[in-house]
Amino acid sequence: MDKNQIREVIARRCALELHDGDVVNLGIGLPTLIPAYLPKGVTVTLQSENGLLGMGGAPEEGKENKYLTNAGGGFITMVPGASSFDSATSFGYVRGGHVDVTFLGALQVDEKGNLANWMIPGKKTPGMGGAMDLLVGAKRVILAMEHTAKGAPKILKQCNLPLTAAGEVDMIITEMGVMVVTPKGIELTEINPEFTVEQVQAATEAQLIVSPNLKNMAL
Repeated sequence: MDKNQIREVIARRCALELHDGDVVNLGIGLPTLIPAYLPKGVTVTLQSENGLLGMGGAPEEGKENKYLTNAGGGFITMVPGASSFDSATSFGYVRGGHVDVTFLGALQVDEKGNLANWMIPGKKTPGMGGAMDLLVGAKRVILAMEHTAKGAPKILKQCNLPLTAAGEVDMIITEMGVMVVTPKGIELTEINPEFTVEQVQAATEAQLIVSPNLKNMAL
């Protein structure tokens, strides 16, 4: 699979985790593709931590509004009934447990559900942003990420980068499969039929628990 195919597979499968009426926060990058693949009949409300509830898609070229951007600085639109507010209110909303699910990217995740997604020591970084609050405040945390980075595993026994939050990840969705974080470790529950269990494990540093009910990933 090429880069675009990988991203589409991940976004399509992530969209199946959403239910009608969910309030959803999307991290920058790959997670922003998810709304394009919502199942028929499912409507969600998108929240942006820079102060918006009811975020719409990207505007038509030439119709961008400089006052309407997402947390990553990309141009967006607002759906009818949307509301905007200051950052303090926005983070109060997140910390208050009103976001049903957040989809985030990851540099590293480990078998205890720890996440590192904001800093590589020695490299310039813009900072953690709102990820820490989302990890703790959202009811479900799902990682939407490529399985490896330049061939190196991203799903580890233990993160060695600075953590964004500890023990908050619920699910990991990659191009290779779907994994659930459990008290016993990371359980592979769905697999992309293009791969074998052995190939998934070879690309994963953490020892996977293979579900006895392992099924093909919905693509």
